[in-house]
Amino acid sequence: MKSAWLEVEDGRTAKSVNLFLSRLLQEGLLQGLLLNVELSGQGNVAPALVTDPEICRQACPLAPVMPVSLAMVVSRLTRLRPSEEKLGVVLRSCELRALVELVKLKQASLQNLVLIGFDCYGTFSPEGYREFCKTSPEPAKVFLRRAAAGESLDLREACQICQHFSPSGVDLIFGLIGVDLTRHVLLQAETPEGEKILEALRLPEAPSEGREEVLSLVRVKKDENRAAFLERFQEECSGVDGLTRLFSACNNCHNCRVACPMCYCRECFLESSTFEWRASEYLAQARRKGALRLPADTLLFHLTRLSHIGLFCVGCGLCQDACPNEVPLFSTFYSVGLKMQELFGYLPGRSIEEEPPLTFFKEDELSWVAQE
Repeated sequence: MKSAWLEVEDGRTAKSVNLFLSRLLQEGLLQGLLLNVELSGQGNVAPALVTDPEICRQACPLAPVMPVSLAMVVSRLTRLRPSEEKLGVVLRSCELRALVELVKLKQASLQNLVLIGFDCYGTFSPEGYREFCKTSPEPAKVFLRRAAAGESLDLREACQICQHFSPSGVDLIFGLIGVDLTRHVLLQAETPEGEKILEALRLPEAPSEGREEVLSLVRVKKDENRAAFLERFQEECSGVDGLTRLFSACNNCHNCRVACPMCYCRECFLESSTFEWRASEYLAQARRKGALRLPADTLLFHLTRLSHIGLFCVGCGLCQDACPNEVPLFSTFYSVGLKMQELFGYLPGRSIEEEPPLTFFKEDELSWVAQE
C-alpha cells in the first residue's frame, strides 16, 4: 500500500497533523471529522464532530487522554441510520477494536466512514492529563517527545500493558513510532480509500518499512509489563473471597457500565425493576444473614456484566477511570476476559468478518469439558 511523508513544521508534530486533517475538510475529501478537541484550554478534552477547517486546526487528536471511547460516539451517530456523507473518524486502536465489535453487534455502521488511526504511546487519566497540562504549555508536543525518548510517564495501567498500540484495519495510519517526529510523520494507506486521500494531497512518497524493529521493541516491553500484571492479579484474586475483596469498595453506581463501549444494551437488566424490592424483603434477607449490605447485589452486578462482555473486552480501561472508589475493574475484566478470549481463540476487533463466539455453533467446541 501507498505511504507518504507528512512534513512537520518547527518540530510541532501535533500542529502538522491538525493541518493535514484540516486539508481533508478544506479540499472536500471529507464532509466532517469526528475527533477530540480541547475545551476551555484547561486540559479538558471531548469528542466533537468538526466541519470547519479552522476549528480543526485547534483540535487535539493526539492528546494523551481518552475521556470517552469514540466507538460509543460513532455508535450514537450511526446506529439509527448510516451517515449519508463521508465522515472521517480519528481514533486509537482500542477504540477501533470496540467499534468493529459494535458493528458486528449491529450497533454501528461503517458506511461512508473513513477510519484514521495512529500509533498510540498511551494515555493519562483525565485528572492526570489536566495535571500534565499545568506543567506543559504544549502538552501533545511534550508528551510525544518524552514518550518517543522512552521516558517513564504515569500512564494508565491499561496503556502500560496494551499489545495493540498500532492500529490495523483502518484506511489511513499516522505512523508516530519509529520515525523522527521533529521532521515528519509517516502516513500509511491501508485501503484504496486511504490511497485516494494521499494521491489527492500529493504528498511525497516514503518507504513504509523500517518501523517494525522499533514497534517490536515496544511490544516486548508491553509484554513484560503484561506478564507482571497478570501474575500480580493472580496473587490478589482467588475464588469468591478474592472477588468479594476486590469489589468491596463498590457502591453500585454503575458508572463502569456507562463508560464501557461494549455495554451496548439500550435497557440494562441490572437496572430494571427486577432488582427493586420492598423494605420487608430487604429486612427478611437481613434477618436471614444477620446483616445485609446496601446497596445490594454489587458482586452480582459485576459478575453478570463480566459474563456479558468478557469475550468482547478490548482492554481500554475506561471502566476503572469511571469508578469513583478506585475499584480495580480493569484488572478483573481484562484478566478474566483474556482467559475467555483464549478459550474461544477470539480477539475482539481483529476482523470485521470474524463472527463473535456464541453467535454460532461448533459441534466439537469445548468437547474437552465433557471428557474431563
